[in-house]
Amino acid sequence: MYWRPLWGFLWLWPYLFYIQAVPIQKVQSDTKTLIKTIVTRINDISHTQSVSSKQRVTGLDFIPGLHPVLTLSQMDQTLAIYQQILINLPSRNVIQISNDLENLRDLLHLLAFSKSCHLPLASGLETLESLGDVLEASLYSTEVVALSRLQGSLQDMLWQLDLSPGC
Repeated sequence: MYWRPLWGFLWLWPYLFYIQAVPIQKVQSDTKTLIKTIVTRINDISHTQSVSSKQRVTGLDFIPGLHPVLTLSQMDQTLAIYQQILINLPSRNVIQISNDLENLRDLLHLLAFSKSCHLPLASGLETLESLGDVLEASLYSTEVVALSRLQGSLQDMLWQLDLSPGC
């Protein structure tokens, strides 16, 4: 009667040592694949093709633009801002993209952990407090500009991941 849990544990013992960690190359490959998937989802939304990611739109300066060099921390920060913007958009087009951004941020945290980096909690989201006012005034423009800039940022991140970004 007392031996049953012990035998169960001993039976599982060899399997516990067989478990291997996920190779970091797999995580990096999954990260790149997810970025490409998000870019494809944005391309499938037809009205996002009408605005350049470099174009300045008055009142939408809080939406991040392109960055020449991104660290993992800056990538996470940028994605957190985009995710916050997309969550506040009522469009059904962006729900899956917002979920994908959450998954992408988790993958970035795994990459950072593999490099012994600690990504701080995303800050700067307090600048989005006035987002409601902007959405009321220009809902369509906000969605188009945000998705266009997100697409450009994701393509930059894809390029940066090939260069093995720092913390």
